[in-house]
Amino acid sequence: MKTLEEAREFFSQDKYAMETTGAEILEVGENYARCRLKTDGRHCKVTGEIMGGAIFTLADFTYAVASNLGDSPTVTVTSTISYVSTARGDTLVAESRLIKEGRSMCFYEVTVKDNTDRVVAVVNVTGKHV
Repeated sequence: MKTLEEAREFFSQDKYAMETTGAEILEVGENYARCRLKTDGRHCKVTGEIMGGAIFTLADFTYAVASNLGDSPTVTVTSTISYVSTARGDTLVAESRLIKEGRSMCFYEVTVKDNTDRVVAVVNVTGKHV
């Protein structure tokens, strides 16, 4: 498993999530990651709310960090997102946890909250070890 510094270095090559979107890795552990996105106008739709794509990008990135810290690279097979409330404030935090590990497949759940601790979205991901 990689340390926080190693994870940040490795994922610095994810230019879309880290540079374009602004996602940050806050914490890593075995099959676990916590990432943050400080939102601004570039993350909002015309009505002012955070764009669903920005929320999904943070969730997908957090899953990628959690599932790619070990020896076996993992890719997404399917991902489903449920948007459960509108984000408040200017920060989103996502946590990704392993639900089940198989020989070639894995299952993760990612919860995205805003800075009022309100759950904004829940994402279920099926991954494949390659």
